[in-house]
Amino acid sequence: MIRDLVLRNRSYRRFDHTKRISPATLRELVDLAHFSPSGRNVQPLKYLLVTTEEACAKLYPQLSWAGYLKDWDGPVENERPTAYVIMLGDTTLAPTFGIDPGIAAQSLLLGAVEQGLGGCILGTVKREEIRNLFDIPAQYEVLYVIALGEPVEKVVIEEVKADGDIKYWRDAEQVHHLPKRALKDVIVGEK
Repeated sequence: MIRDLVLRNRSYRRFDHTKRISPATLRELVDLAHFSPSGRNVQPLKYLLVTTEEACAKLYPQLSWAGYLKDWDGPVENERPTAYVIMLGDTTLAPTFGIDPGIAAQSLLLGAVEQGLGGCILGTVKREEIRNLFDIPAQYEVLYVIALGEPVEKVVIEEVKADGDIKYWRDAEQVHHLPKRALKDVIVGEK
């Protein structure tokens, strides 16, 4: 059921490094992304698949992880993603990319969850360094990096408390707590 997939689709940041993701699996996930709706049907998104250990190791230092977790610099070496999808926008097809990246990323991540995988969309990345590392032509804007792997962390959804704090946090057992607003707080009316 789609609700189950959506609820299981969290921003996972710690993975089992022994469970590699094949290029074929990444192609399946990108296939879902590319069939997603596209504004004006322009389809300006392109994807660079990163699966080798060497390429993953080069990409990792170019990424920032979990801004609210100030005392955490990202996953330790044996919990790092085993694959990435670098989402690119083709500027020869469109000057901006509107809602396309979000729709495509959600489709890709829902497909990952369905296969027992998880991921995290990373927007705070060193774009020029990534461009140079992977020889990405100038026509492509580096939009996001989607980190993927088999999650080794537990993420718990809980209701935002009375103080309104929406910052995620980790407890002593490293369980990731994710506050979400109540449905009654996001519906502003019914006509």
